[in-house]
Amino acid sequence: MTTPPFAPLHESDLAVLREQLGRPARGVVGVAARCICGNPTVVATSPSLPDGTPFPTFYYLTHPAATSAMSTLEAEHVMAELAATLDEDDDVRAAYLGAHESYLRDRAQFGDVPEIDGISAGGMPTRVKCLHALAGHALAAGPGVNPIGDAALARSSWSPDRCACVNPGGAA
Repeated sequence: MTTPPFAPLHESDLAVLREQLGRPARGVVGVAARCICGNPTVVATSPSLPDGTPFPTFYYLTHPAATSAMSTLEAEHVMAELAATLDEDDDVRAAYLGAHESYLRDRAQFGDVPEIDGISAGGMPTRVKCLHALAGHALAAGPGVNPIGDAALARSSWSPDRCACVNPGGAA
């Protein structure tokens, strides 16, 4: 699998990202997934930030409603349920390992950073650590690539199929 095609990054995207994150976005190399209204939902971030800091989270979930939904799932202990599924289901475990490998291949196209060699995000390939990172990967890579990210999205109150942006289609 190759990196999903990134939507062109525009100044308006950077403005929306600033609004979403409450700070300027760092090291963005592209928009990996968009809301149906066109706003960024997931960005792809360089494995090395502009100041040289290693940054393993290649797919970064930025959409406030999506991040809130993942935080709610984490607070409701859904990570423990998904971790149990990972422990108990050989097919899920194999697919999650594949998601980890896919993630590493995608990020490697943007540079090699020895400090994060072999490290993906969200606890892959053996743990469920951060639903934000796993959902971001699932949204960027598409359904069927990251089974835990897909499951988190399916369980969440947020959906990529409807806009929940404060300012659809652009920055304030």
